[in-house]
Amino acid sequence: MSKWDKLIVRICNLSNDLRFDELKKVLESYGYEMYAPRSGSSHYTFRKQGCQPITIPKHEPIKKIYVEMVKQIVESEADHDEDTK
Repeated sequence: MSKWDKLIVRICNLSNDLRFDELKKVLESYGYEMYAPRSGSSHYTFRKQGCQPITIPKHEPIKKIYVEMVKQIVESEADHDEDTK
């Protein structure tokens, strides 16, 4: 299993030790763009045309609620990929 597959499995299992950079990598691979916070905030917003924006604070480890949000995106992208095949 590749590193990418292991990362996706960790997200789907709602792992407690995910880092911000790992979630950023996954979101950017699905076409989301990261927007840096203003005025000292630690909340980064990821946007993609036609999708709801997702805001994730850059704290370690990432709270489960934010991992769940990314899991929903991973699952919807997987469903989308199956529909296009």
